[in-house]
Amino acid sequence: MSPLTMNRNLNAASVKVIPSGRSVGAEVRGVDLRNLTDEAFGALEQALYDHLVVVVRGKRLTDPELIAFGKRFGELEPPGMSIIGKPYIDEYPDILVISNIVENDIPQGNLGAGEATWHTDMSYREKPTSIAILHALEVPPSGGNTYFANQYLAYETLSPELRKKLEGSMLVHDETYNSAGQLRKGFKEITDPRQAPGARHPIFRTHPKTGRRALYLGRRRNGYIIGMPLAESEQLLDQLWAHASRPELVWCQQWQAGDTLIWDNRCLIHRRDQFDANARRMMHRVQIKGERPE
Repeated sequence: MSPLTMNRNLNAASVKVIPSGRSVGAEVRGVDLRNLTDEAFGALEQALYDHLVVVVRGKRLTDPELIAFGKRFGELEPPGMSIIGKPYIDEYPDILVISNIVENDIPQGNLGAGEATWHTDMSYREKPTSIAILHALEVPPSGGNTYFANQYLAYETLSPELRKKLEGSMLVHDETYNSAGQLRKGFKEITDPRQAPGARHPIFRTHPKTGRRALYLGRRRNGYIIGMPLAESEQLLDQLWAHASRPELVWCQQWQAGDTLIWDNRCLIHRRDQFDANARRMMHRVQIKGERPE
């Protein structure tokens, strides 16, 4: 074995993956996100596909380092519209800031301090985000935890009758509101889900990398199963969301400053706890372009 091959093997071998013990989630140790070898990145990426969401703790990243790390997964996806109608960081428009901090009456980030309900990021786009990366700069002393639910298992544990009933169904993914219930800039209130702006995607999707099928619900507000009477769609979506977020499918990320969380947006839903609005929380996020769900 050549010294180069030996070093590559050692780089990959130094990566340690510690499963959460839940149906989803793992911590990855032995990696420096600022200086990843191809072998270490490959091990990290495999851990992501195996566990759907992974955390690397205690590695502070600058904005350029976060962007460079994100680009290892693919082309960056521009973030959704901020609540101030422009990028929060003019020098780095690919970064979405998630924060409750307000300075000079101007919000420094999206989502505030309230609860963010279960959702999939940017599913209202024709080609939603594939992978999201969230880096913690400041965290409150309590609250603000993020929960993830495994949508492979949500699909696999649906009754055969319900899978058959919904096979081929398309779902409205509303663009009007964000996951904190804030009306996006430039949009009007929507009361009839059948009229909601946003993409229409299959309610079941197949992951392009793993080949596994997942339940793909996007977000509950203004969701609508196309072609159904509205009352039936509402009842069935309530049932599906309850099924998709069952405790046995869920893992909780308890944040520490310096954490970098990476998740596969195609096979998960996630939500956030509320926290004390007087505490500071600051996160920077990048996301990777995805494909049309099929």
